[in-house]
Amino acid sequence: MRAVPTTAYVLFLLRWVVISTLIGGLAGTASAIFLVSLDWVTHWRETHLVLIALLPVAGFFIGLAYHLFGNQVVRGNNLILDEIHAPRQLIPLRLVPLVLGGTLLTHLFGGSAGREGTAVQMGGALADQLTRLLKLRPRDRRLLLIAGISAGFASVFGTPLAGAVFGLEVFLLGSMRYDALLPSFLAAVSADFVTRAWGVGHTHYPQLASLPITPLTILYALIAGVLFGLVARSFAALVHRISQLFGRIAYAPLRPVLGGVLVAASVWALGTTRYIGLGVPVIVEAFHLSLSPADFALKLLLTALTLGCGFKGGEVTPLFFIGATLGSALAGVVPLPVALLAGMGFVGVFAGAANTPIACTLMGLELFGVQAGVYLALACVVAYLFSGHTGIYSAQQIGQAKHLRFGRQQGSRLGDL
Repeated sequence: MRAVPTTAYVLFLLRWVVISTLIGGLAGTASAIFLVSLDWVTHWRETHLVLIALLPVAGFFIGLAYHLFGNQVVRGNNLILDEIHAPRQLIPLRLVPLVLGGTLLTHLFGGSAGREGTAVQMGGALADQLTRLLKLRPRDRRLLLIAGISAGFASVFGTPLAGAVFGLEVFLLGSMRYDALLPSFLAAVSADFVTRAWGVGHTHYPQLASLPITPLTILYALIAGVLFGLVARSFAALVHRISQLFGRIAYAPLRPVLGGVLVAASVWALGTTRYIGLGVPVIVEAFHLSLSPADFALKLLLTALTLGCGFKGGEVTPLFFIGATLGSALAGVVPLPVALLAGMGFVGVFAGAANTPIACTLMGLELFGVQAGVYLALACVVAYLFSGHTGIYSAQQIGQAKHLRFGRQQGSRLGDL
């Protein structure tokens, strides 16, 4: 077998060290600006609750901006995934201000959304601008986009290992591109470093204690994983269904107007802002108290409505909320520690909805420590299996079916099933 000259490896390494560092710098800086701005608008909303009544107005301006300037980029994360599968055209740079502004307005006026989608889209769009500058080939452009996804994810959550693998897992269900491993890892690490260098911190979660592994605890973990997967499946299906329903409104800017009315009315009826925004305080609370099942159900409904009608933001932090509060609620019937179940739900529901079990397992280890690693991994793997061929990213392609029964679906997009 003919060996590849060492020089080729060295050149590949040097090239992608430079490119990935550039991507990390761009994505890390963008995430730092975004996170600081997001903290500000969240605080402003919580101290000026009257703003929630203006959510329909904010929805109109978000919808109008995308209608006038963002027809090419309205698909967001799915646009980036499609460009990885079949490179066609450069992702317009205007995606960055559109998704950044749209997300900040969504949070300022009381939508229930996250932040991952925004960071990933900014990372992918900024990285893609290097394609023209460096005159990269389509193969290298794919690596560039994967690295951009990893950089955005790692920098917004402070999880470089999970970010690196997320970029490798997210576009092709059940498979990975190992040729992108080095660019993805370097971009994720550098982006996380840059965001922290700007003085931006991340939420600290409790470190989970070790729990002896017994047949019974494994059984309980498997049962919880099944529930996490089914909830992830329900969330993805509901978001897509609501999006289809609102798609019947011919004039796109009116879709988030109607959705905004429904979300604002729901917040008024509930009498609390507990289920809008990121919901990080509730996520942290879930590790200490056994919460009501209503917490995860209401967050699921409000997030699906917010994102399905056209507001901007990510799905991931709401999925953390849904999973952590579901796990916390399960502590009343499943004899496992509440913090462990909350941590399992935190990563498990996300793994099932995004179809990224390895990245989510690594995220659990980075956020909660390695002591409960077996249980975190079980939650992610089982949830991934039971979420089926559904997910929050309709542009994901099936590289390897989750079950032999569905082998014929390999190569299909989730959105086409």
